[in-house]
Order: sequence, then structure tokens, then C-alpha cells
Amino acid sequence: MPLVAGVDSSTQSVKVVIRDAESGEFVREARGTHPDGTEVHPDHWWTALQGALDGTLDGVEALGVAAQQHGMVTLDESDEVVRPALLWNDTRSAQAADDLVAELGGPQVWADAVGSVPVASFTVSKVRWLARHEPDLSARVNRIMLPHDWLTWRLAGMPEQATTDRGDASGTGYWSPALEAYRLDLLELALGRVVDVPRVAAPSEIVGEMRGGIALSPGTGDNMGAALGVGALPGDVVVSLGTSGTAFAVADQPTADPSGEVAGFADATGRFLPLVCTLNAARVITATADMLGVSLDELTTLAMSATPGSGGLVLLPYLDGERTPNLPNATGTLVGMTREAMTPANLARAAVEGMMCGLADAVDALRAQGVHPRRLLLVGGAAANSAVQQVARTLVDVPVVVPAPGEYVADGAARQAAWALLAGPTPPAWASGGQIELEPQPVPAIREAYAAAREQVHGG
Repeated sequence: MPLVAGVDSSTQSVKVVIRDAESGEFVREARGTHPDGTEVHPDHWWTALQGALDGTLDGVEALGVAAQQHGMVTLDESDEVVRPALLWNDTRSAQAADDLVAELGGPQVWADAVGSVPVASFTVSKVRWLARHEPDLSARVNRIMLPHDWLTWRLAGMPEQATTDRGDASGTGYWSPALEAYRLDLLELALGRVVDVPRVAAPSEIVGEMRGGIALSPGTGDNMGAALGVGALPGDVVVSLGTSGTAFAVADQPTADPSGEVAGFADATGRFLPLVCTLNAARVITATADMLGVSLDELTTLAMSATPGSGGLVLLPYLDGERTPNLPNATGTLVGMTREAMTPANLARAAVEGMMCGLADAVDALRAQGVHPRRLLLVGGAAANSAVQQVARTLVDVPVVVPAPGEYVADGAARQAAWALLAGPTPPAWASGGQIELEPQPVPAIREAYAAAREQVHGG
């Protein structure tokens, strides 16, 4: 049976999943770790990936790489890395994003141009920051890649032309999903000149070969990989709870939201992936557990022992600033503190409700862009948490589905590799099972209290 490999190179780690190309049956996996931080030298990703691939690729015929979106990898004329890559969660480029929006003519102009309005996380904002704050380094830049582009290029032996895919390219801020083309004028606006960017490959194209003749698919961004890995179809809204939180939907038409809440991305198949991202997700729960001096299991028990609404406590979970709403310098705020409410159980539940309220607002933002959810797919590391599952069903009016635990981003990269290897018209249909299905039990007061607290603290 032909085997394929999928790579998930995330902020914190690298995962490699090996699956049967035709059935999707799991064969084996491997892992490695990345250093923490908001800027990382790409060599760390390469070393971790090489370690994870060592001894893992027996029988593999094709490989795909999915990686964190937006990261800025800069290379000079000798293809040496100019500076450590600025990652999606680096917010120092917030002012650069604001400047770019103003210079082009405002949010509507950006939304019309590339489907999204730049914020600190976007590549184009980081390019502008580099040009303004590190001009000597900026002058050395000869080409710009995204993390998955760079890893695929390295695996292919560093060919003259690098490749990317439409999904990850749509997160740069200088590629248009509607036009299916780069807007190099926007890259020039940010950097002051145009440099080399990867060619955008077709979704199922074989873009090169790595050692042993293993075919390479185009790869994609992590959210696009997750959508492909979980088998999302039009009508599905995926809420992913990792380091960041995302809500995204598979759509047949591109979106252009001038508010900037919804990023109008492309997906990895030829459709589109309108997406809302929050900086704060699973870390909200782990930080709260640390503060309470309990394990994650104990925090879950505490949260489930409290009543919905957390006794009036509301946590605005902007522990690392925030992207949606666009509050890069915000901090977390606890509202509604009374002597009766200040219990460990209420605080534990407020952490879960705060995290999930931000993502429920994200689902509403997708609705405003014409998305019509029929179910919510809850994925990511925190999705298996029973308190998270129970809170989710109190915040939405559609069924909540928790797929069987898996490495969805790596699975999506593997499924893309299988698509390229098998050369079918669509990605292979891989069987899935073991999912949890929960009917909605909305408690409107929770989201009303959250909205009131946000208005009180941030004015909206």
C-alpha cells in the first residue's frame, strides 16, 4: 500500500503523521520540539523536522508540509536567512499594520484588494516593520517565504524557485484569493521594493522531490491543513483550540470584510476559507490552572462544578494582547468580582467561558459574511476537554461535533500529499469515526455578560 507523510510545523512543535494514501489508515507518527518565542530562526524548524523524519519515511511515496501561517522568512542573495523569522504571534508590527491600512486608503480598499485587512500577525505588516525598524537587514532581503514554503523548499533541495499554495499565500496580505494572483504593489508598499516570492502551485500539484524520490505536494497553512484533515465541507464551521483560537468555514465564494474581523483566506482545495483568529485559546486554560495551583484535570472538574455564567465572573482573556478584536496591547481582565463569586470553581469556568465566548463571537462574524453554519466542529488540543465541550454547547445554536482526537493539520498535509500522489480530481475520501455529537443548549446570558464586560473595558 502506498504511504504518505503529513507534517505539522507549528509554533511549539513539529508532528509527522504517516498514513495509507488510499484509506487514510494511520501507520505511525513522530515528533520534535521548537523553541518558544515570537521570533525563531528557521534552522530550528529544519533541525526538528529532520529529527522527526529520521527513520520515519520507510515506504513513504509523497509528503506534504503544513505550517503556522504568516511567519516572515527572509533570505539574502545567497539564500541565507537574514534574521530570525517573525511569527504570527509577534505583535510588534501592530503600528506597521495601521500605517499600511491608512496609506492604501483604508480598510475597505484592503478588503477589496486581498480579502483581508492587515493586522499585526500578517506577513505584510511584518515586512513593513522590518523596513522601518531594521533597514540594514531589510536592504539584504532578496526573497520572502512563509514557514511552510521554506521547509518545502529545503526538502526539495533548495531549487531556484520556491513554491507555495493559495491557502498560505492568502495570509500574506499581498496575494488576492479573488484574483488568484499576487498584489506585488502591496509588497512594494510595505518593503519599498519588490523581491522574489514563491510560485503559487495548483492544489494537487507535485512541486518537487526530496531524498529517496519522495514526491512533495505544495503544502499549506495550518488552518487550511486542519480543514482538509477534518474533512470540512461547506456548512461546517471549524473552531480550533490551539495556542491561538480560530473559527473558519469552507466557502464557495471569496469574502472581503472591511471590519478586519474575518480574514478572506483561500483554502487548500480551490475553495475559500473565511477565518477569524484570536491570539488567546488553550493557554487561557493552562494559565488559569497555574494561577489556581491545580492540574488541567482538576481545573476541568472545578469548571464543570460551577453553574453556567460562573456566578457573574467574566474573564476577558486577552493574556497575550488580542488579534480579534484588534487589541494588540490589551491585557486580561476579570469583571464581576464579588465575594460570593470569587471561588476557584467560578474562576475556572470563567476562563473556559471567556475563551469560548471570543470564538462564539468569531462564528457570528462568519455569519455576517454569508456563512450559514449547520454544525460546529470543535478541534485542537483543548477540544477534548469536557468542560470546553459543555461550555461550547451553551454558546451556539447548532450541533457541536468533536471529531476523534487526531493531528488534523498533519493529517490534512498527508491528505494533500495523497491527492497529489494519486492524481485524483478531488482529495481522497478518508474514513473518520469516533466523534462526539452534542446538541446545543444555549444560555444567552453568558454571551450577554461577556459583551457587556467587553464594552465596559474596551468600549466595544
